[in-house]
This record gives sequence, structure tokens and C-alpha cells, in this order.
Amino acid sequence: MTPSRRGGGLSRRHAVLALPSALLASGCAAPHRGTGRPGDPIVLTLLSHYASGVLKEALRGPVDEWNATHDRVKVRTKAVEFTDLLTTFMVRQAAGQGADILQPYCLWNGQLVQAGVLRPAPSEHAEEITRGYGEAAVGSSSVGGRVYGYPTEVQTYALYYNKRLLREAGVDGPPRTWRELEDTAYRTTERDRYGNTLVQGFGLSTYDDSTTVGQTLALLNAAGGRFVSADGRSTAIDSPAGRAVFDLEHRLVAQGASDPGVNVYKAFQSGQVAMVVSAGWWTGSLKEQMGEDYRDVGVAPLPVPEADDKRATLCTGFMLGVNAASEHPREAWEFLRWLNTEKVRVKSAGTGATATRMSSLQVSVGSLTGRADDMRTLLSEGTDPNLRPFLDALAYAVPEPNVPGAQQAKSLLRKNIEALWTGQRSVDEALRTTRRQIDQEVSRSW
Repeated sequence: MTPSRRGGGLSRRHAVLALPSALLASGCAAPHRGTGRPGDPIVLTLLSHYASGVLKEALRGPVDEWNATHDRVKVRTKAVEFTDLLTTFMVRQAAGQGADILQPYCLWNGQLVQAGVLRPAPSEHAEEITRGYGEAAVGSSSVGGRVYGYPTEVQTYALYYNKRLLREAGVDGPPRTWRELEDTAYRTTERDRYGNTLVQGFGLSTYDDSTTVGQTLALLNAAGGRFVSADGRSTAIDSPAGRAVFDLEHRLVAQGASDPGVNVYKAFQSGQVAMVVSAGWWTGSLKEQMGEDYRDVGVAPLPVPEADDKRATLCTGFMLGVNAASEHPREAWEFLRWLNTEKVRVKSAGTGATATRMSSLQVSVGSLTGRADDMRTLLSEGTDPNLRPFLDALAYAVPEPNVPGAQQAKSLLRKNIEALWTGQRSVDEALRTTRRQIDQEVSRSW
């Protein structure tokens, strides 16, 4: 679903000649690109990371429906694993083999726009997107104030907690402030007689870019801070808010309430972590993997530094946009409008209930979109209540920065966070090094 499920590193191992063998085709389509004349339909290619499993099958449904009901324009899907997606976009574009429709991780949008890969949404589509989606989703799909695509998967961050572990530690409910968060973390931490950690109070994890950085940026946003400055040319993490986040994480590790070397995804479901910050995609996985123990899982809004602070958290996601080099942009945008804005009946909801095909697709695989109206319809009575905090967070989440150089900046931030957690750098050194490295990276990218 999101990068945190697939790993955040971007592999450069595929060369131009290797790309065709990495591509997987699915969906109904005519065998070749046509001209649009009778008997020779236009064939649009859609390149995404929906390469296998439920994601591949979920996308197949609406694509097959479109192809069965449209004679002049057909859609053919191709996919690569997420770790190869950005490289594939860039290499195929340079080779003149770019797909008509692309589904990038929104973090990359600034880089793709700068490279001339993405086409701005026509005014009528931009208006539909701005009107139909939440502010964070629109922000993720925009660069420099211009909208470049329809938001698809949208992930917000919240606090997962183990009800049983909190109850056994004498804690009545999830923390609402950072002081309560820290107190709960220390109270729920358990060690054996040799000092080995049995239960982490708060899970910090070096699992991948999106886990390490996502946790930190969500807390940074909750503190009113931001990672990149408004003009996108420098980092803003070396601020009172950034210092407060680094101080908090440093204390949790130093006091033994967090063990960053542990894979938090496995440890939490085993009852070895009391609390962790993560995105909504994890809910479905936990429900499937934990069985009856899932009843111990609760989700709450991300704690804020002080009780009267305004709520904020992190929003990440993907979008569908049109290649600047596509020979059929009008047809591509029309398909995206059909997929992302046209409402169809939802059988599982009440009489007359409708939602877009993309929203139904995302909910079917345990995700959300930025369409709050669709989400309220699809997450109706009987739906897992643990999804509600992520839906509510759409109203106050802050989009992940997507300026040119954002991916490299994210990787640099991860290295400095891990250096802080492992004691290689102090809070001052980590903030100073992060600022120097990322300022150099983002300024070079313009």
C-alpha cells in the first residue's frame, strides 16, 4: 500500500534493457496502440506499483469495466514493484517509452514535474480535484500551487496502542499530550531481571525511510513544525518544534522505552510494543495477522505537546496523473475522471449510497482516499472503528513535502534520526547535520 509496507529505498539496479522484463501487464486491452479510428482504438497505458496480490486484482476490476464499456479508448495496465517505480518513470521517459498515465508516490511529484514527466491537470479537472478532495490530498497532488493529478491512496498517521498493556500498567486510556505519552511509555515498558526489554513502551523503528521518517514528521507536524520551508529551498526542522521532537525521541531511547533496532511491525502484533505511530494501512494487516488478539488494538489521534494545541499529523499518498509526453492526454484525463469522480452504487452501504470507483477500490484493500464523503459512505456501520481516527485526520493532516530533491532529503533525514537514536549524535549535532545536508540537497535540486 504505502512505502512503509514496501520499504522506502529506491533501487537503481534496473538499467534500460532490464525494464521490459520487470513490467507486468494486467487488465483487458487491445494488443497495440491505435489511432482512434473505427476498429482501431486508442490504447492508453497505465503504469503503477500495483504489481501483485490484492492491489493488482483491485485495479483489474475497474479497468476491465472501462474496457468492456468503451470501444474507442482502451486501458492497459503495467506495473513494477514500488522500489523500482521512480527509476522506471525516469528511465522510460528518457527512452521515449513513458506510459500515458502514471501513479507516482506524491513525494516524487516535484522531481517529476521538474523533469517534465507530469502534465498539469486541465482547469476543469483541477477544479474537480480541489472541490472533491481534502486539503491535504490536494496539496500532495500539487506542485507550486498547480494540481497535477487525482489523489488515489491517502494515508494519515495516528497512534496505535495495545489496550491490554496500558490497562495492566494502570493507564486508563491512550495519551492525549506528549507528557502523557512519555509517562505511558515508561509505565508500560517491561524488562526481565537481566535488564532485557520485554515490552517497549513506545515503538521507534529503523525499518525503512517511511517508518523512521513518517513517525518523526507526524510528531513534528503535531508540534506545529514542518520539515521543509514554505519556498521549498531549505529545511525547517532545526526549529523549536524540531528540537522538541528530537528531544522526545532521544529521551525515550535513552530511558529504555524505545528500542529502534526492533522491527516494530512484528513486535507490536506480538504484544511487545505498547504504542507506536503509524499510518492507516496497517489496520487491515494487524486485523488479519493478529486474529483474536486484534481486540487489544486501539487507535487514537496523535498526541499533541500541550492539551490545548491544535491537532496535526502527517499525510502521505499516491496520485494518478497524465504523462506530459502522452499523445492522448484528453482521453487519459477522461479515464481518470471516470475512475476518480464518477459515483456508482455501493451495495454494502445503505439504499442509494454511492461512491467513486477509486474510493471503493482503496477501501477494499484497507486504505483510504482523500474523499471524505466517500469514506463516510464506505466506512459505515459495522466497519472497524480503528479506521475512524485516520478518516478524521484527513481534516487536519499536513501533506508530506514534495519539492524537487524530496526523496533524497527524506533519506538524509532518516540517517540523522538513526544516528540520534543510536547515540552517534547528540540532539544538537543531529539537528545541525540535518540542516546542513538537506539545505545543500534541496537548494541543488532547483
